[in-house]
Amino acid sequence: MSARSPLSVVFLLHIALEAPIVFSTFWSPLALPFLQMTNTTLVLLKLYSAFLAATCITTLLVYPLPEFLPGKRALAIGLCVYHSIASTVLYQAPRFIPHSFGPAFESFKITPEVAWGTMHGVLGLAMVVWWQGTLAYASAMKKVA
Repeated sequence: MSARSPLSVVFLLHIALEAPIVFSTFWSPLALPFLQMTNTTLVLLKLYSAFLAATCITTLLVYPLPEFLPGKRALAIGLCVYHSIASTVLYQAPRFIPHSFGPAFESFKITPEVAWGTMHGVLGLAMVVWWQGTLAYASAMKKVA
């Protein structure tokens, strides 16, 4: 059994989801398509972006590590919790992105906030799938040790 699972791609998917907001916020935060940006929300957005940058760097660093390491597993659970909460918050948020996917999507209540929340929800679920799919790696290492 190899020490790495193909399911580890979930860590790279986290980076793919979060990196655009990180780079956009670092280089041009006022160009982000959010409504009612104030100095306070801008500072909070930059702090949030710093947190996301840290998780992206951490995720990139743990991606090549073996699945049984406790640090990688702990990060996966932390990211699962983060993406689940982010999904819930985005689903319940009022409209704050002044863009639309068109009237057909709007009629089904598919907004940018809901789409973004769905991506977070899917990634949170993918972290659970990774966890369950790699339990054999952790179990095998326990037996060896």
